[in-house]
Amino acid sequence: MEIFLIRALQLIMALSLLVLIHEFGHFLFARIFKVRVEKFYLFFDWKFSLFKWKPKNSDTEYGVGWVPLGGYCKIAGMIDESMDTEQMKQPAQPWEYRSKPAWQRLLIIVGGVMFNLILAVLIYSMVLFTWGEYYVDLHKMDNGFEFSQTAQQIGFQDGDKIIKFDGEEAHELYLDKVRGTNIFRSVCDASEVTVLRNGKEVAVRIPDTLGLLNMNKGGQFMRMRTKPVVDSIAAGSIAQRAGLLAGDSILSIDGEKITSWSHIAIALDKISKAKKENFSIEVMRGEPVALTAQTNGADTLQLGVYSQGNDYPLVHNEYGFFASFPAGVSFGLDVLRSYVSDFQYVFSAEGAKSVGMFASIGSLFPAEWDWHEFWLMTAFLSIILAFMNILPIPALDGGHALFLIAEMITGKQPSDKFMERAQMVGMLIILGLFVLAMYNDLTRFVF
Repeated sequence: MEIFLIRALQLIMALSLLVLIHEFGHFLFARIFKVRVEKFYLFFDWKFSLFKWKPKNSDTEYGVGWVPLGGYCKIAGMIDESMDTEQMKQPAQPWEYRSKPAWQRLLIIVGGVMFNLILAVLIYSMVLFTWGEYYVDLHKMDNGFEFSQTAQQIGFQDGDKIIKFDGEEAHELYLDKVRGTNIFRSVCDASEVTVLRNGKEVAVRIPDTLGLLNMNKGGQFMRMRTKPVVDSIAAGSIAQRAGLLAGDSILSIDGEKITSWSHIAIALDKISKAKKENFSIEVMRGEPVALTAQTNGADTLQLGVYSQGNDYPLVHNEYGFFASFPAGVSFGLDVLRSYVSDFQYVFSAEGAKSVGMFASIGSLFPAEWDWHEFWLMTAFLSIILAFMNILPIPALDGGHALFLIAEMITGKQPSDKFMERAQMVGMLIILGLFVLAMYNDLTRFVF
């Protein structure tokens, strides 16, 4: 329950900030061009609002709705999600959106996207300024990677060190959630990956059929090969009862040689399938020590030991205040490129299953409060919100922008009736995506 509450609070905080910034982008450009903003709301106020306030001599009502599905900025003289067609039947006023030149209306529309991108860059910049960035140097990973059966079928072998993608040197392996998948993406995008194997460079050809959604079927495609050294032991676990101690290096389990952490799970799986009541564990404790562990009839075996984590030294890049801004721009562009590249998978059967709503998004946040991870994830979601909103779907900012660009090219403004129908079509598309996302969340986290 505690983990749920922590993640829920982080999700609410992040989405509230992103929605407010997005709508403020629309609001600011509207006010710059002297367009009246009738409402500025966090969340939707269907039937009623939790809070509302209209300053004296102001045309804008500010409030908080009760439906936590985003927010809105109601701009006078614009056909939007409010579907206020009665206003559109009245003569156009000089303070209305529809009375302004197309280029001004375009800036009002894209203002939200612009501000989400700016927010992401600012967050990344301040994260780099405050914490810097950490990564593992691929060339210093002496033990290399472990690879799944899928990867081994392609040509990788356990212990391979990845050093080049299509002939270009590879250096960084980021450990954060946002950029931690970059190495998988680089493998998919490459035609050839060069590895260092037994001191020699070996080229591995990557088939065109390999994609992010396919590569982790049957187990994680690759992971850092770390030494099986015990850091801590769970109370009441098989390991504790067997007599394992912190600092032990596991040599073998039931006669199976253990050279990395992943081998432990493989060995335990074999023991479980064989329905053994006990098995041997050999550890290095200054000298080899033989121990005996009891399964107690458990169907699924968990040894109950935790690793020391990464075996390799982390490279730490620090940034001064002014240096953090170009680094933040580079960080944001890297994340945006990656997300745009991954968006292609949404149109596949497997990709459609990955679409999620609040439960999926909330699970991206850490189970414990971590400001570094919180801000990284908030910036990531800000980029996602910007990209999704600029898609050329009616009812989204991108749909409105598309019609405005067409108007600027042709010199003809779409009729109100056309815009009303386009808005309805867009809202139906969005509703369909919403239903799909909620269904995926239910099947993924409930059933």
